[in-house]
Amino acid sequence: MAARILITADAVGGVWQYATDLACALAPLGFAPTVAVLGPEPSAAQRAPVEAAGIPILDTGLPLDWLCDGPVPVREAGEALAALVREQGFDLVHCNMPTLAASGAFGVPLVAVAHGCLATWWDAARGTPLPPEFRWQRTLTEQGFRAADRVVAPTAAFAAVIQRSYGLAEPPLAVHNGRRPLCVGEGEPVDSVFTAGRLWDQVKQTRLLDRVAARLPVPFHAAGPLVGPHGEQIAANHLHPLGVLNETELAGWLAQRPIFVSAARFEPFGLAVLEAAAAGCPLVLADLPTFRELWEGAATFVAPHDQDGFVAAIETLRADPARRIALGEAAQVRAARYTPAAVARDMAALYRELLDPAATLTRSAAA
Repeated sequence: MAARILITADAVGGVWQYATDLACALAPLGFAPTVAVLGPEPSAAQRAPVEAAGIPILDTGLPLDWLCDGPVPVREAGEALAALVREQGFDLVHCNMPTLAASGAFGVPLVAVAHGCLATWWDAARGTPLPPEFRWQRTLTEQGFRAADRVVAPTAAFAAVIQRSYGLAEPPLAVHNGRRPLCVGEGEPVDSVFTAGRLWDQVKQTRLLDRVAARLPVPFHAAGPLVGPHGEQIAANHLHPLGVLNETELAGWLAQRPIFVSAARFEPFGLAVLEAAAAGCPLVLADLPTFRELWEGAATFVAPHDQDGFVAAIETLRADPARRIALGEAAQVRAARYTPAAVARDMAALYRELLDPAATLTRSAAA
């Protein structure tokens, strides 16, 4: 009988795409995944491809940790999820919100995936200690990591950050994220520049990109929200904001093969970069360990705070069409490594290890 895997997700950010792509890719490998949604319910458009693949979606009504004001609702959500696991007989939990694992009461193998966390984001964004009112999130995250049978991170670079930040005995297992390519048509490259993501998030450095846009003779389009869930907002005076795009709309913009830019100074993986690369867009990226790990040899790198460097890199590509095309092709070839099938293969191997009774006995004896 296929092992039943409960995969937690939220419909607000990139975790939804990760979790649902993974679930759809796991089913052919002999697993029976269910996606458990926390926070707001997914839209009909978000549900459609998952349900079409026959993957059950379970709306739990439980809260998201980063939308809570304290630890009690998050602990209660973890306990409720553990009860659901017992009641419905799941064999393993894949938790994309490690704080839910803090109770350590699931009774089945537990994988915690660190897509990001407030403490490491805060360090990158502010460079100051986490304020007292937010420390509960760090505490629950650490407890979740220590309660998990295995911790996974989307890059080795971020795994090292997590190990250092939380004092873990060993680094999380690095399993690169994957994304199915968008349905992008063929077309001639358009002389423009593009970025996408949570534009309100200060680590994305939208203000820097806005200043870069002011110095370019071509449009610099920006897809994504300018206002965050807690009221954070940012003005775009020179960027051309497109708002939040659906897959079809995003594919249409990427089909023009614009120069894709990310100046993020903190990025555990970067799904927007992968989407652009898979479409054949040339990449100009902040010189981060994460981006070097994923895109070395297939992108142009610029120091994260170097406004002049970003302008120069963009203008160099604009002036050299052959280089621009070659860099886009290199990015597309590299993107082919990062697929849901590849993620599912690596995660399936981990699940099988944790579900193997012999492996469980070995771990218990070692403990």
